[in-house]
Amino acid sequence: MAGWRNCSVVVVLALWLCLLSPVYVSAQAFRFQPQGARAAGQGNAFAAEADDASAIHYNPAGLSHVPGVQSVIGSTVLGGFSEFKGLNGSATQGDFNSSINWPPPSNFYVSANLGSIGSPALSAVTVGVGLLSPFGLNAHYPTDGPFKTVVTSAALPLIDIKPTIAYAISKDLSIGVSADIYTFASFLGEGHAEQKQISAGTFGLPPGASLEFNGKGTGAGATASILYSPLKNANDLPILSLGLVYRSRAVVPLNGGLLVNGTKVAEASTDLVLPHMVTGAVAVWPVRTREREWKVELDVEYVGWSANRDLDIRLSNGGRIPQPQQWKDVPVIAVGTEYKWLNPVWLPQWEVAVRSGYTHTQSPIPDRTFRPPTISLAAHTLSFGVGLLCRDSGRFLGLIPCSGESVLWPKGIGLDVAYQEWFYESRTIVDSPNPVLKGTYDAVIHLGAFSFRFLF
Repeated sequence: MAGWRNCSVVVVLALWLCLLSPVYVSAQAFRFQPQGARAAGQGNAFAAEADDASAIHYNPAGLSHVPGVQSVIGSTVLGGFSEFKGLNGSATQGDFNSSINWPPPSNFYVSANLGSIGSPALSAVTVGVGLLSPFGLNAHYPTDGPFKTVVTSAALPLIDIKPTIAYAISKDLSIGVSADIYTFASFLGEGHAEQKQISAGTFGLPPGASLEFNGKGTGAGATASILYSPLKNANDLPILSLGLVYRSRAVVPLNGGLLVNGTKVAEASTDLVLPHMVTGAVAVWPVRTREREWKVELDVEYVGWSANRDLDIRLSNGGRIPQPQQWKDVPVIAVGTEYKWLNPVWLPQWEVAVRSGYTHTQSPIPDRTFRPPTISLAAHTLSFGVGLLCRDSGRFLGLIPCSGESVLWPKGIGLDVAYQEWFYESRTIVDSPNPVLKGTYDAVIHLGAFSFRFLF
C-alpha cells in the first residue's frame, strides 16, 4: 500500500476522464429542472405565474402573491436508461443505479406573509425557505462494459438551501431575492460526490482494482427576480404577468480523496462550477373569472454553461491535472398551460386543474469533452399534469378535513401530479480523444412528480 501512496500522482494521471464529472443524463448536462409538480405539469413554464410556495425556486418575487402561510412538499420518481453503440462494435447501457433513481430528487418549500402572522405593518413582505436538489442524479454502467475503465458509477447528491424574501412594491410590481447555499447532506446518498471505475492495469495498479474519487464542500450563489402584472381583470387578478429571474454562478469546492480498493491513497480536489441563468417569462390568462381560469405561459432561459471551463484536479503534493470542459451557453424554451375549474358544481369546495407543456433543450457539451456520466443530448419534453385543491368543508381523499379551526390545521390541502416524457435526439461522437467513447448515444427518460400543498 505504501507503494501506491508514492505513485498517487501517476494514479490520478491515469484517471483523466474521472473525478466528479457531472452525473445527470440530460440535455442540460447535470441540471434537473422539475422542482415542483405544478410547474412540471406545465413543462416547467412557471416563472411568470409563481403563485405558490415553489415560487422560492421559480421566481422569488412571486412569493408576494402567496397569502398566509403555505408549504409545498414534493418528490420525483425518475426512470430510464442511456444506450451506447460504439464505432468499434461495442455496446452498453447505463441507468440511475437501478431502474429508478434513488434517492429520488425531492423538494420542500415554506413561505409566510409577515402581515398574516401578526405584523400588519410588514404585509408587503413575504419570507420563505426552500430545500431542493436542482443538480445531479446517479449514473451507473456495467463493471464489465466498454466504459468500465472510464466510469462504472457516479453521483452528485447536491442540495440547494434557499432562504428567500419578497417585497411588493405595489399591487402590480414585486421583487424577490434568495440565497443559494449548495452543499451535501448525509441523508442524501453517500453525503458526497463520487465517481468509480475499474483499473485497466496500467501505472503499476493491479488490473481490476476498484478506483474511486469522492469529495464534498459548500458553495453559494444568489437569485434575484421581478414579477410585474400590468394588466388585471375586474377582480384585480392578473391577466398578463411578466417575470424576470437571474441566478448567479456558484462555485462549489469539492475536497476529498482518491481510493484504491477502498483505501485512500491521495488527497485531491476540484471546483464544480454551476452556471448563471437568466429567465424571461410571460403569462397570459385568456380566461380568468370566478368560475374558470386558463393560463398560457412562455419561458425563455439562457444558461451560462460556458463558465464551466474545466474540472482541473489539484493534488495534495501541489500537482495539477488539466480537465478541460469547454462547454457552451444554451437556451431553454418552455411553453405551458393550465386550465382550472374553481368550485365547480360537480365538485364543490374544490379547485381542479389540468396542465400540459413542452420544453426544448440543447446540449452544452462538445464532442471532445463528452463523457458517459454526462450524456448530454438535445431533447424535446412533453408534460402533463393534474391538480386538486380542497378548502372549507371539503374532504381530502374523502377522509381528511380540508380546513380546521386550529391554527395548526391547514385551511386548504392540495395534491399535484405530473408526468414528463423526454424524447432525446441521437448523438454520434466522432471527435473524442478517447476511442472508447466514439459511437452513438441514445437515452430514454420518463418521470412522475407529485407535490402536496398546505395552506394555513
